Amino acid sequence: MHHEPTRRTVARVLPVSSEGKVLLLLGCDPALPEVRYWFTVGGAADAGESLAEAATRELREETGVVVSPAALGEPYGTFEVEFSWDGRRYVNESTLFAVALDETAAGPISFAGLDLLESQSIFDAAWWTPDDLDRDGRAVDPRLIDQMRAAIAHVRQD
Repeated sequence: MHHEPTRRTVARVLPVSSEGKVLLLLGCDPALPEVRYWFTVGGAADAGESLAEAATRELREETGVVVSPAALGEPYGTFEVEFSWDGRRYVNESTLFAVALDETAAGPISFAGLDLLESQSIFDAAWWTPDDLDRDGRAVDPRLIDQMRAAIAHVRQD
């Protein structure tokens, strides 16, 4: 039986440090727990929620970092991705936001806001330069390196 993928409107946020590093999460698809990869903070917007509100809610839930939707400013990009996660197919229409965030001011990352499934699929958070992540080779999507560079340029207004 062929099922159409679930279409979602998604907000992703890339916190950028003054050193040109981006905060990413390390996780896996629960259906493939042995394959771990780095990805951006974010998720689907709830009904009636703006994309900026969704991005800041996801940032708070997934890292414990609190910023206001206004701090995000305008999005800097969009992309579509089709993928499988936990045995289901999805198509995400993703909007990218970047926010300047000092590594030390952000404080320790907390996963206390994760739901049960997320807590079984998100293991770590770390600050990465695009070049270091490119060398690491565990980006969830090959576009992530360019998205990180664009987020850094957007925050720096390059």
